[in-house]
Amino acid sequence: MKHLLTLKDLSGETILELIRLGESVKRFPESYSEALKNKVLAMIFQKTSTRTRMSFEAGMAQLGGHAIYLDWCTTNLTVGHLQDEVRCMGRYANAITARVDNHRTLRQMARVSEIPVINALSDRFHPCQALGDLLTIKEKTGRLSGLKLAYVGDGNNVCNSLIIACTAVGMRISVATPSGYEPLPEAVNAARKSGLLQLGKDPVKAVRGADIVYTDTWVSLGHEEESKERLKVFPPYQVNSKLLGKSRPFIMHCLPAHRGYEITDEVMDGPQSVVFDQAENRLHAQKALLLGLLK
Repeated sequence: MKHLLTLKDLSGETILELIRLGESVKRFPESYSEALKNKVLAMIFQKTSTRTRMSFEAGMAQLGGHAIYLDWCTTNLTVGHLQDEVRCMGRYANAITARVDNHRTLRQMARVSEIPVINALSDRFHPCQALGDLLTIKEKTGRLSGLKLAYVGDGNNVCNSLIIACTAVGMRISVATPSGYEPLPEAVNAARKSGLLQLGKDPVKAVRGADIVYTDTWVSLGHEEESKERLKVFPPYQVNSKLLGKSRPFIMHCLPAHRGYEITDEVMDGPQSVVFDQAENRLHAQKALLLGLLK
């Protein structure tokens, strides 16, 4: 594993190994406190961030290393050639994590980089989020294989990565999206052979029998100009008490949440919500990923 641009880059067993390492890192943090001593992570951000930035930065500090935050607009990434800037970063850092507008940017970086490049979010995939999600599910249920996750809402980058992640580790995933907002064919095709993916339009059908119900914002970063139209299309996909009925699945959301839109306060703050444990586990899963790439 040299780079992580999408979870298609990893086998199911490698994903499970990272989850097990994440569990160990979380349980025994002192055992890893100097594991990446003197290692440096360059963190490039073309988009806004809370959890991704904090979890990577805190993770490097807790592993004994250091992270350097680089805002895309205040560096020479805006004026120089991308390949030149990336090659220079490789002389200063041991790995690069990048949160970018376009997935092609990550591919360009990985082609010229002699150090690992990690996708911290692109328009197509969000693999680090999915790793943290699997760690949370394993923590709450004790297993992954055989469970059912229902994803309701926009077939966005998070949905794409969840499809790949869940089916790789033996989880069923049922996705309900409006017409025109389906997940990427690239993600769907990667999961088809598993027989564990179900696609549809009906959120009620999707959540039936689910162990976990997952949603995300209806208007992802980069789609703000579509807000008016999306807010007309997505209300039937709100995760609320009516949709859940008498079932008691764990509730997940990658945050930031738009309360009253894709999810109600009642569900978000309810006893089955694991949203904030999920946010914390970004830290532990990413520490495992950094160890896997750098140690």
